[in-house]
Amino acid sequence: MKYTYDFDSVIDRRGTGAIKCDCLNEFFGNNDLLPLWIADMDFACCHHITDAIVKRMESHPIYGYTAPFDGFWQSIIDWQRERNGFEIARDEICFIPGIVTGFGLALNFFTRPGDKVVIQEPVYHPFRRLIEGNGRVVVNNALLEVNDFYEMDFVNLEQIFTNDKPRMMVLCNPHNPIGIAWEPAVLRRLAALARKHNVIVFSDEIHGDLVLPGYPHHTFATVSDDAAAVALTFGAPSKTFNIAGIKSSWCVVKNPELREPFFNWLDANELDSPNFVSMIATEAAYRHGGEWLDQCLDYIEGNIDYVKDFCDTHIPGIKVVKPHASFLVWLDCRGLGICHESTIDLFVKKAGLALNDGSMFGEAGKCHLRLNVASPRSVIEEAMCRLKDAVETLK
Repeated sequence: MKYTYDFDSVIDRRGTGAIKCDCLNEFFGNNDLLPLWIADMDFACCHHITDAIVKRMESHPIYGYTAPFDGFWQSIIDWQRERNGFEIARDEICFIPGIVTGFGLALNFFTRPGDKVVIQEPVYHPFRRLIEGNGRVVVNNALLEVNDFYEMDFVNLEQIFTNDKPRMMVLCNPHNPIGIAWEPAVLRRLAALARKHNVIVFSDEIHGDLVLPGYPHHTFATVSDDAAAVALTFGAPSKTFNIAGIKSSWCVVKNPELREPFFNWLDANELDSPNFVSMIATEAAYRHGGEWLDQCLDYIEGNIDYVKDFCDTHIPGIKVVKPHASFLVWLDCRGLGICHESTIDLFVKKAGLALNDGSMFGEAGKCHLRLNVASPRSVIEEAMCRLKDAVETLK
């Protein structure tokens, strides 16, 4: 693909308050690391988004209370229809101030202290933190490793639904950190079980627009009537367009028995009101960002292929689990033959790399790391060379 957008320029983010760079010492004990961890991109934001925000700021100097405008809602509705085949009526969608915040809101509205909530580890770590932090009980339906990839364990899941009687389940679709774009047959099977056992499914689809070429995204709520009846669908332009610092997310609930009381509660507590910058950014992204995203995904896939080929050739002890979606890559380091603590030490202290420790995603994440490849190719090349040199010291 010929790129008309620049993904190769290295942008210095230090000193801007970026968690990825300016909090390295807090999380890793060393500021002098190559940051390839927290899930935002090191690419410049699509200029259509920047232009729209700047135009509004320059054209009108008052930044007061702003009502949600029709173009904001319609941009989300149109994008989901055109990119993902997800038909949304206006009354089925509301604003949410962030996906993790949205999960906390849904958790507190639909469950009570002591209720059980299912997650599928290794999975995005804030899910466990929010469940336990709000006095609910985590039940882990661990993913199965099959043929160097991962699958849902439906035998265990049905046992959990039958015996533990959870009120809610978290579906990561696509899955983070592994990058699974779940197939419709899998989602339909999950939906049938959830409806049978009266389990609400919180479907985190923040990576849904980041499916790589050849892997379509299937919105959970669209796969069957069962899915539509149990699904709370949460999405956002934040990961897609690298605007995570602008809080803008959305929630779609098809089932009116779930939607009406939840949306009324959000409205009563003024939790569903977007600020004007988030609306401007969201509309610009969904209206004009498609070409930028397509090129970005092609570039990201090139980075993933580079990492996989490099490890296959030079570091065979590290197995790259190639994702279907997102810029996050799951690295299986068990082949290095060292313990988890030594694996982390190898990456941080010897290679000078900051990646996410796999154990934060659950017990199955030990001797794994999550690598963010949404950086210029030169940065990824440097990271791989550092890692190769560090692994050489093990010999």
